[in-house]
This record gives sequence, C-alpha cells and structure tokens, in this order.
Amino acid sequence: MTPPEAGFPEDQRDRVAAIYWQAFERKLGRLLGPREKALPFFARILDPAHAMTVCDDTGNVIGLAGFKTADGAFTDGGLRDLAHVYGWVGSLWRAPLLHLLDRDLEPGILLMDGLAVSPDARGQGVGTLLLEAILDEARARNMRVVRLDVIDSNPRARALYERMGFRPVSTEHLGVLSGLFAFESATRMERPCD
Repeated sequence: MTPPEAGFPEDQRDRVAAIYWQAFERKLGRLLGPREKALPFFARILDPAHAMTVCDDTGNVIGLAGFKTADGAFTDGGLRDLAHVYGWVGSLWRAPLLHLLDRDLEPGILLMDGLAVSPDARGQGVGTLLLEAILDEARARNMRVVRLDVIDSNPRARALYERMGFRPVSTEHLGVLSGLFAFESATRMERPCD
C-alpha cells in the first residue's frame, strides 16, 4: 500500500465514488439511492482537491478521507448536480434534506467530509493512515482542530476516532428524521492538531 497522497487520479473517480457510497449507503441510501443513481452522482461531485487517498500496490484507491474548507468540499455538489442525476423533481425534495446534514465551517477547524476504506482493505491500518494525513493537512493549513461527525450506527468508526485521540464534544439527535437517514444521532468529535 502507498502512503497517503493528496487527491486521486481521474481514472479512479468511479472507484472512489463506489468506496464512498459503500461506506455511506446506510446513512444516505434512502435519500440518494438506489446505487445506480448514487454512484454517478458521487462520481460527478467528488473533488480531489479536498481529499487524501491511499492506494494498493497496483495503484487502485483503497481508502479516502475528504475534508471541507472555505474553498470547497470533497462532496461539494449542488442543485444542478442533483438534477443531472435525479431530475429536477427528484432534486427539489432531496436538496433541502441534504442541507440538514451540512455542517458549517468554523475558524481554525478543519472539517472532515467523510472517511471510507474499501471492504477488502479494512483492518490493515488504512483508516489510521488517512486520519494522520488529515491531521498533517490541518497543521499545514494552520488549523488548530480537526472536527468530524460520527453517526450512532457506526461504532467501528467511532472506536477508530477515539483511538486516534478524537473526543466527543456534543451529540445532535435527528428526531422524526431518523427514519429517513437511518441513524438516530450524530456525535461531533474533535482533536487538537498539536
């Protein structure tokens, strides 16, 4: 496996979208599914300028970590991108619901925009390498904290974040919307960039 690198090769865009969707399908499946729609949508919107990736020895991406800055985000799609895949009617009801998941930027905080590892590469330290790369990126941008949100239905991810020094700050409950997003709450976690 290669050390983490900024971005991803353009010929890996579909693979990156598939890895991302596989990691977030449970969270977003009812809103952005089926897979036949979600994959082209993510392939269209993923921004390599806001990603770190790890590849296997053959050059295939096996893990990715996205982030959000004032310049953009890894998953930075808009209404036109939704309409391109889901049509205008489909995009008009999805857009406001997706907006509910949007997180505002705060000065001095690098916001994670997703971490995903290919199923066949899990348990090999890829997630740890990517989190270390995100911390390095935050330091290079003179950020003081890295922030992420983890859903209650993903205890494996939360355990990784805690091992890496992230600590819970607050928890937001979805209430009646939990059935739509397939999780009850999201915990905000932060780690200083020391």
